[in-house]
Amino acid sequence: MKKYIGCSSVYCAALLIYLLSTGLATAAPKVHYSWCTEAVHLGMEQQKDTIPTKEIIIEKLDEVTVEQRKKGLQKSYFEPKNVVTVNAAELLKAACCNLSESFETNPSIDVSYSDALMGAKQIKMLGLSSPYIQFTEENIPTIRGAAQTYGLSFIPGTWVESIQITKGVGSVANGYESMAGQINTELKKPFSEPLLFVNAFASQGGRQEFNTHWNTSLNERWHTGLFVHANRRIEAMDANGDGFMDMPMGDQVNLMHRWQYTDTEKGWVGFATLKWLKDDKEAGQMDSQEGLMGGQPLWKSITSTERLEGAFKLGYVFPEMPYQSIGLQGNLSRHVQQSTFGQKAYDMDHISGYANGLFQSIIGSTQNKFKAGGNLTFDQYEELLNGSEFRRRDYSIGSFFEYSYDNLDNIGLVAGVRADWHNQWGAFITPRLHLRYNPWTKTTLRLAAGSGRRAANIFTENQNIFLTNRLLVLEKNGGPIYGFNPELSWNYGGSIRQTASVGSIGLDMTIDLYRTQFKDQVVVNWENPDRLSFQPLMGSSYANSALASLEIDIPTHWEVRLAYKMDDVKTTYDGNLVQRPLQPRKRAFAQLSYQSTPNAAGAQWRWDATYHGVGSQRLVANVRNPYGGYAPSYHLVNSQLTKAFSKTLEVYVGVENATNYTQENPIIAASDPYNPRFDAAQIYAPVFGRMGYIGMRWTLL
Repeated sequence: MKKYIGCSSVYCAALLIYLLSTGLATAAPKVHYSWCTEAVHLGMEQQKDTIPTKEIIIEKLDEVTVEQRKKGLQKSYFEPKNVVTVNAAELLKAACCNLSESFETNPSIDVSYSDALMGAKQIKMLGLSSPYIQFTEENIPTIRGAAQTYGLSFIPGTWVESIQITKGVGSVANGYESMAGQINTELKKPFSEPLLFVNAFASQGGRQEFNTHWNTSLNERWHTGLFVHANRRIEAMDANGDGFMDMPMGDQVNLMHRWQYTDTEKGWVGFATLKWLKDDKEAGQMDSQEGLMGGQPLWKSITSTERLEGAFKLGYVFPEMPYQSIGLQGNLSRHVQQSTFGQKAYDMDHISGYANGLFQSIIGSTQNKFKAGGNLTFDQYEELLNGSEFRRRDYSIGSFFEYSYDNLDNIGLVAGVRADWHNQWGAFITPRLHLRYNPWTKTTLRLAAGSGRRAANIFTENQNIFLTNRLLVLEKNGGPIYGFNPELSWNYGGSIRQTASVGSIGLDMTIDLYRTQFKDQVVVNWENPDRLSFQPLMGSSYANSALASLEIDIPTHWEVRLAYKMDDVKTTYDGNLVQRPLQPRKRAFAQLSYQSTPNAAGAQWRWDATYHGVGSQRLVANVRNPYGGYAPSYHLVNSQLTKAFSKTLEVYVGVENATNYTQENPIIAASDPYNPRFDAAQIYAPVFGRMGYIGMRWTLL
């Protein structure tokens, strides 16, 4: 017997449609039935007379209108994994020029700059930085290896259809690298996108951007789209007067061509995607400093990146068995970076390949589902650092099995295991478990546990090490990658979610508690002001994260989000277990959103204001403070106002860092960049102050 699940409103609507289609509702204005609960079970093979007899009366209505404002952040009731979906409406609440800026309105993700020069934004989840988060693009691993530092800025925000954020370990079907969570990005599809889209953006910081999407249908099955992104910053700015550019100048051209094939009658769907990117950046001292250098050359950083990537997805759904499907997907990319940082030179050439096959079906009924398959991963790295060459070739082959159970009421389970063999590490097992339990109406408990493993690409993931003159030391322990063993961690935790209503006001309350415990880790040790060490973990390292959030939905125009986060992240450095540097222990978040009711032409006002309170952070010892210390807490406010003139044209204006808070003297020894104590990596707050921007979006439907 096939079973399905839905909320009471869906069930009632489906039953009403059935009655209307059979003529019963027309023949008998009053119909008696009973099943309207939060979780509904409906056996499709059951007869109508098995419907329980508790009496609820449906009156014959001439017209029913249902209105609900779609939330920008959506949470699932029935998914065992702790997943938050960021949809297109949420992405429009900020400038969102690339993926790294798509999380500014999300309390689950922390966004900050990695250094004072290069303008690269890094994100953290559950207290851990992006290398410990698995990034996938339409469930294909991406932003890994050479792309870790700048890869988030290589995905334009206008290309993104939605983002799924999984807290804790991800699915075994996506590999073994997820340690603190998974972020999956869904790109826009040619079939469902408008014929033409144009977006233009300009900011007070001299940043200019242009996006255009062109989509067309060749026939009822084939659809194609061309996506073009270009941005540039041509104005060198030094607002804090330290002689260095606050943000790098540069140009980026980013192209994507997508093909989509859909044959619903025969059950086939497929995608093919080709991307090309060219990104150039220049950072460092202002040209006006040349006469002050005493004959030394200006300290400059030039980074040039070129990336070519192709991906495909092919799926087949059995027409007579819609619960059963086969999928194939693959990706091949080459990432080439050439860069100089003052007198240092770093070049990287990374070729990466990935292939995955997946079969999905049921065991007896749709209450019991499974996924099974295998994948192959290949990486070839060639790095050149100041004349020293680092070469390696990694490949792994693995298989996985994931079982899902749903009793169509209050219990859901996803249990998976994968077995892999890696040419550098040998064989290993990765287990993962997710559990959902609804003890009573509108309450959801989730638990998760599992392990993750990854290779630490110490240079490309930590390019801020090139912005300091500390002595670089590798304290190897005989491992296969740079002399280190792979990183291994266990993540476990859970959440409780409660929804309620006070009159017409909706409340959504969530508490998340997670812990990531490292068994092996490559530690970046900044504790000594004269040296920077990569060393194996000798002691304990963990990240505890607690988040409490409240969403208030006030019909029909207002929405409020409040959140408070505490991160206890500690690592053993030189025998001492201490708080990880530049990691806030506390964060506060608040957002107020308003949108007016659109008229028949689509005209509408939208306004959003977001507050971030960032707590104190530990600072390592340096020439300014030989004993280290703590950075002060600070507050940031961003706001945006959007005017939609119609369904096809809107203009937006906004401001970032409205409080104009910046870190004082962010670069240590800025007046003498060739001094051994020069350091531009100790960043705890924004370098650039208040920034206004304006943009427009136009769509040809």
